[in-house]
Amino acid sequence: MVYVKWIFWGTFWVLVAAFFHYTLPKRDIVYVTGVEIKMEQFGENSIFWAAPDTGANITDGVVRRDVRFIDAVKANGRVKVYRNEDTGWGWPPYFKLDSSNLQAEARNLTSTADNPNWVAIRYYGWRFIPWSIYPNAVSIYEVEGPDVRLIPWLNIVILTVFGALSWAVYVRWRRFREARIDPMMEDMSQSFEAAGDSLSESRGRFRRWLDSWKTPKR
Repeated sequence: MVYVKWIFWGTFWVLVAAFFHYTLPKRDIVYVTGVEIKMEQFGENSIFWAAPDTGANITDGVVRRDVRFIDAVKANGRVKVYRNEDTGWGWPPYFKLDSSNLQAEARNLTSTADNPNWVAIRYYGWRFIPWSIYPNAVSIYEVEGPDVRLIPWLNIVILTVFGALSWAVYVRWRRFREARIDPMMEDMSQSFEAAGDSLSESRGRFRRWLDSWKTPKR
């Protein structure tokens, strides 16, 4: 049971960490090399994309629609591609409704490796090539250079509040368990022990009664 308990809680906290890592905003320092619009097909990976537009082409349960993309390069030369979709009023709660404006801003900030214009792209999500999953850009703004330090104050606040709430729930659960559950489990254990002792005593009396019917040896 100890291993089952640790596996359960380990899996739970891994899922919580994955949820926050996907949902909370992150920022990359990059220079934009171009923007484009591509036709994308959505199947099993549809949960990682925005809800389909009203005019989306749906054939045999497969959604096809145009998606805006922003191409960028990081300081180490690694290429990064972001999708640019509205989140609307759904989840995650970024309330992004200006993907067209963001595409125009990104196009205006386009530069080259010879004369890079460094920008910070705020986004959420993951990049997973086998499933064609892209992070979703939320905002873009110019920065002084690739070494600028950006402190994620929003993430710090959210994680601090979550940690405080989790600790409060744990403390209250522990008090409830010590006050209600542990005494009840102890009473049940004592009842089982008493029942076992009574059963053993009954079996002993029964055996003695059987022995009393045996013919004594001469």
